[in-house]
Amino acid sequence: MKVTALLIICSCLMLGSLGKPQFPEQEKDPKYWNTWAQHTLKNALTLQNLNKNKAKNLILFLGDGMGVPTVTAARILKGQLNGQSGEETVLEMDKFPFVSLAKTYNTNAQVPDSAGTATAYLCGVKANEGTVGVSAAAVRSQCNSTQGNEVTSILKWAKEAGKSVGIVTTTRVNHATPSAAYAHSVDRDWYSDNEMPAEALKDGCKDIARQLFENIPNIDVILGGGRKYMYPKNTSDVEYPDIPKHSGTRKDGRNLVQEWTDRVKDKKGHYVWNKKQLFSLNPNSVDYLLGLFEPVDLPYDLERNRNTDPSLTEMVEVAIKILKKNPSGFYLLVEGGRIDHGHHEGKAKQALHEAVEMDRAIGRADLMTSIHDTLTIVTADHSHVFNFGGYTVRGNTIFGLAPMLSDIDQKPFTSIIYGNGPGYKLVNGARENVSTIDYQDNNYQAQAAVPLSMETHGGEDVAVFAKGPLAHLLHGVHEQNYIPHVMAYAACIGQNREHCMSSNGSADLRPVLSSVAALLTVTRLLC
Repeated sequence: MKVTALLIICSCLMLGSLGKPQFPEQEKDPKYWNTWAQHTLKNALTLQNLNKNKAKNLILFLGDGMGVPTVTAARILKGQLNGQSGEETVLEMDKFPFVSLAKTYNTNAQVPDSAGTATAYLCGVKANEGTVGVSAAAVRSQCNSTQGNEVTSILKWAKEAGKSVGIVTTTRVNHATPSAAYAHSVDRDWYSDNEMPAEALKDGCKDIARQLFENIPNIDVILGGGRKYMYPKNTSDVEYPDIPKHSGTRKDGRNLVQEWTDRVKDKKGHYVWNKKQLFSLNPNSVDYLLGLFEPVDLPYDLERNRNTDPSLTEMVEVAIKILKKNPSGFYLLVEGGRIDHGHHEGKAKQALHEAVEMDRAIGRADLMTSIHDTLTIVTADHSHVFNFGGYTVRGNTIFGLAPMLSDIDQKPFTSIIYGNGPGYKLVNGARENVSTIDYQDNNYQAQAAVPLSMETHGGEDVAVFAKGPLAHLLHGVHEQNYIPHVMAYAACIGQNREHCMSSNGSADLRPVLSSVAALLTVTRLLC
């Protein structure tokens, strides 16, 4: 009883030291909230006039590991970086008029990985964890299960339809997410032939880096990391020549960058490996661009060298400038890939800053495109066991402490916490007292309930934000593999193009709907 009373007193003192909750004076007036709601209602009513235009351009922003708690926390962080309390902030993705949920499970996994999910939202087919660009009939790491089970991606459908295509990522360009756009691999870790077992090479399987340049040889823009997987083994890296771990890895002796350069040198093709080189190019004079800015993944945005490393926003801007020159339009895959890495390491601050940077990139793309002819989708492949709580007051720093002590061990705790991960720490057999360390540090590992060297993914549904032509087709709750089918339908690429017969520029739905009705009629007769 005494301990409980003491905790209450301490909690009250902590709250008192914070002062009264700080929020705008206008929020005390019911008129403020009623006016805001009525304005929102009027905007919602305009959505009844659906955008049925044909999508000339398609953009998919993929926040790797960006579950709903991450979106909410990133919103608060973005506001606080701008001097606001944060909760009322509007992300760029929040402005999208249509929001739905996607079920993320892999065919063989309740809690998915980034490879199987990438196959779903890029190829339109659910797949096994650890595999990219192959159906669920393929078995992870079994090379002989590849042939005959390959599935193609919307990037390829767009390319075959005459559109320009691009990939922009903050990870290596042959990582799980981007690789599903072009590769067919039963193992996501086969980055180069160095990472492949001898048996797989003997059976004819190709590493993912090689497939990047061979499967769809004319990808217009490729920007990200992964330099070392493109060069012969032990070739010194151009940026880190004295660091052996960054040297080339290829056993076959091939220099994939040089091969690519030779192929496009007479086609306005350019290779760059730093920000200065990237910005020295005139996009109007570039038709093909390969940018590999790091040996492996790009640095976290908080650690990025602003002079040598481009941001995700900067890469997206250059990519769109090049791709939009095509009168037939473009498809662009953009991955904020290191959100996931930050969470895996238990470094919430890194993860959330990565999410904020991706939101900036979304805003930049919005300024460069039109909602009338560009379908833009923002989603995640999966979530993480990340969350925040603790009855924090309005405007509490997202990386701060909850305004109370634990009533079990009488210690403070941060609002952010993980279900598992490397942040689990015991000091003298008890939970670490976070007030004795710098929990605001960029690389602070938030406390976790279960000790693991790497935090795990979460299995809940993820949000899908959509705007542009036929964005309203993304509604309710769907399987994740539904996403590329909507994008392809809106752009009249891939399968079921019969609805594209309209001459007025809109994607006429009637032929498809009549076909569905006919099919249902036949089904009833047969049954």
